[in-house]
Amino acid sequence: MTTREAFERAAYEGRAALIPYVMAGYPDAQGALETVRRVLPYADLLELGLPYSDPLGDGPVIQRASERALRQGTRLKDVLEFVRQVRSLTDKPLFIMTYINPVIATGPRRFFEAFKAAGATGLILPDLPPDEDPALVALAHGVGLETTFLLAPTSTDARIATVAPHCTGFVYTVSVAGVTGARDKLPDGLPELVQRIKQHTAAPVAIGFGISNQTTARQAAQAADGAVIASALIRAHEEGRPLEPVLEEVRQGLFRQVSV
Repeated sequence: MTTREAFERAAYEGRAALIPYVMAGYPDAQGALETVRRVLPYADLLELGLPYSDPLGDGPVIQRASERALRQGTRLKDVLEFVRQVRSLTDKPLFIMTYINPVIATGPRRFFEAFKAAGATGLILPDLPPDEDPALVALAHGVGLETTFLLAPTSTDARIATVAPHCTGFVYTVSVAGVTGARDKLPDGLPELVQRIKQHTAAPVAIGFGISNQTTARQAAQAADGAVIASALIRAHEEGRPLEPVLEEVRQGLFRQVSV
């Protein structure tokens, strides 16, 4: 299934696409795979996190998950094996969320080719301004990986016009000027931000950072094509709560109301 098909199928069902986040190696290798099995029935796409020591865009919940995965010895080879295992379970798009340092440390071509061979659809690169290294972005495209970059409420029209064309997977729209984390309500102005983005790209737009309940999901669905749920899932795991009720609540919020 292509990324475009995943978003279109959700739209056909009258809702925004749901993109759950799963950290590789958290709570351990088998636990991460079990999490995937639990979220797949609700997911249109999956975001798979690569554990990293300095996740500057992530709040405390995802930081704790990353630190635990690293303490248990999760390394790049383990993440690649995780992606292979996930790909064997589904044909849904798989986006690897990674900071740029592991890409550079591994070697961009080697990194991109390895994840493409493992079954990844694309990459989310939160700390790479694509115009700072267009050759690296082109290399990812040449290998066959889609790319997704972040835009925020603070992004100017000029910045949107620069970044959006590099998003060949989807545009990841940050709901707040801050880090990841579950919130009770998203800020106003998201529909206007998404419309500004859509003036510069035909790619789907997904909102992340703060999707945790039916209220925030409904706000995201009114503005964008998809929503990412991350910290709320990890927090549920930390508290020993089942993931399914969280996913079901968010998914129900993503259905758009039809005017009569």
